[in-house]
Amino acid sequence: MKGENEQMSFKAAAGVIMMALSRHMGPEHAIGADALYAEVFGEAAKGKINGTKALRRLVTALRKKGIAIGSSCRTDGGGYYLVRAGSELEDFRRRMYRRPALRKLSLDAKLGKIALPELLGQITLNLSQRATEAQRGQNG
Repeated sequence: MKGENEQMSFKAAAGVIMMALSRHMGPEHAIGADALYAEVFGEAAKGKINGTKALRRLVTALRKKGIAIGSSCRTDGGGYYLVRAGSELEDFRRRMYRRPALRKLSLDAKLGKIALPELLGQITLNLSQRATEAQRGQNG
C-alpha cells in the first residue's frame, strides 16, 4: 500500500481489516468506509473520498486474493462487509464482476458489429487454444 499509511505493512493492515470485518457479516451489517478506516489505521480519514484511498486499495488487494469483501452504497447503512456463502456470494459475484464484464463485452460486440454470443464463442476458442499451447509448453 502506498500513500498516507505506508508505515503499516500490507500483512498487518490485512489482519486488522479482516478482524474488523468479521463483526460485519452481510450487507445489513456493513461498516462505513470512514469508520472502517479509523479502525484499521487508528485515525480519522481526512475526507470521505481521497482520505479513504488507502482503505480502498487494501480492499481491492484482498479481493484480488479471493476474499469476498462486499460493499454497499445505501444511504441508510452502506459500507463494507464480509460476504456470506451461498446466494449472497453468488449475488456479490454477479454484481461485482459478471454484470460489468458482460456490459463491456456487449459494447465490444457492438463495436465489432457481431452478436454477443459469437464474440463469446471467439473468446472461448482463444482461451482454449491458449490453454492447449500452455499445456504443450509445460510438457515438452
